[in-house]
Amino acid sequence: MTDRRRFLGRVLASSAMAGFPTIVKGSALGLNGAVAASDRVVLATIGCGGMGNGHIGHFLKIPAAQYVAVCDVDEDHLAAAKARIDTAYENSGCVTYRAIEEVLLRPDIDAVTIALPDHWHGIASVLALRQKKDVYGEKPLAHTFSEGLAIADAVRKNNRIWQTGSWQRSVANFHRACELVRNGRLGKVRAVEVGLPSGPFDYGKLKDQTQFVEPPPQLNYERWLGPGPEVPYWAGRCHGTWRWNLSFGGGQLMDWVGHHNDIAHWGLGFDETGPVSVEGQGEYPAREELWNSARRYKITAQYAEGVTSTIAGGVPEIRMGTRWIGENGHWIYVNRGKQLEAEPASLLESVIGPDEIHLSKGPSGTEHDHYLQFIECVKSRQETRTPARIALRSVTPGWLGQIAMLTGKRIQWDPHLQVIVDSSEASRMLSQEMREPYRL
Repeated sequence: MTDRRRFLGRVLASSAMAGFPTIVKGSALGLNGAVAASDRVVLATIGCGGMGNGHIGHFLKIPAAQYVAVCDVDEDHLAAAKARIDTAYENSGCVTYRAIEEVLLRPDIDAVTIALPDHWHGIASVLALRQKKDVYGEKPLAHTFSEGLAIADAVRKNNRIWQTGSWQRSVANFHRACELVRNGRLGKVRAVEVGLPSGPFDYGKLKDQTQFVEPPPQLNYERWLGPGPEVPYWAGRCHGTWRWNLSFGGGQLMDWVGHHNDIAHWGLGFDETGPVSVEGQGEYPAREELWNSARRYKITAQYAEGVTSTIAGGVPEIRMGTRWIGENGHWIYVNRGKQLEAEPASLLESVIGPDEIHLSKGPSGTEHDHYLQFIECVKSRQETRTPARIALRSVTPGWLGQIAMLTGKRIQWDPHLQVIVDSSEASRMLSQEMREPYRL
């Protein structure tokens, strides 16, 4: 605790020396003084690569959101993000930062969106929450279970609003499927299948990036590494491909488990619980390879409620998406692209009565509703559809499955205490050592 506080004090103190505006004029916001500050959520995005760009695109469409800043360790990302926001507002008021701490020191910023590589999620999110910023944070919540738990605890302790980027809960066909399952249209659910992508298999791209070279001049690589291990720069594990290396991401498993397993849990009503045992088999490259995450995998999770969940990638019999199977063999399946199927098909015609369970939904039934709800909840202080504590539950089977595959052992899990039972080796794998001076 002392080291953590000292680190936070150091970074905030050093950032304060950098110099930046803490009061932003209405004209810089593109408001022309016509809109009261209390009617807008003042926003910054931290991490402006592919996913961060998506954040910017959605929040620029929301009148109640107002960008004032962006932050990134890559000058090219930063310049492109600023140009996009300035063009939308027809001014040059968006301020750029290279350090997270500088953004968080600004008292005028109400909320931040975080779209960083997984190994940065824990540090960046907890720092933001302690600085009383509300957060839109990307799935899979964090790189490790311990970091995810720290985020959920920080949300609660600091009374913050959190929306996880598991946006499928805001999309109409996923919402409809989950309401049908929750309201017993399959009877007792005995099994659920969660299909995720396999790979990566793009070795041609990898072969072009086999030489260690100096980082490009626009990238602060030391800061990109942050709490991750100190390794030489290699383009093949940096922008866009970091998730295939287990030191920085969790492969396709952890990239997608926060989507389709999140839907599986929502339909089952398992937002406050988890499995009691998890086992799995995975096809891993050698650990020293650049892309060493599981290419194909199959995880089986048992729940005390009598449900068996199979989470798989590269297994032909498990379709991409989520399928719940009832004890009578009836099933409901949902996936992106508005896919919604059932056996029998008549299940989809069922009407949810006024006294049945009605899950949260947005006005358009699209991904955009997820971003819109975050802004609405920042203003109302109501909980979002995907708060951190629920996102933690949704991705825990992925973390446990990864541990089970790497150790070759069945993992016994206490879903109430959220601890691994009777395995110190597996328990240590719930966290990853951070480089100095980074600590949670």
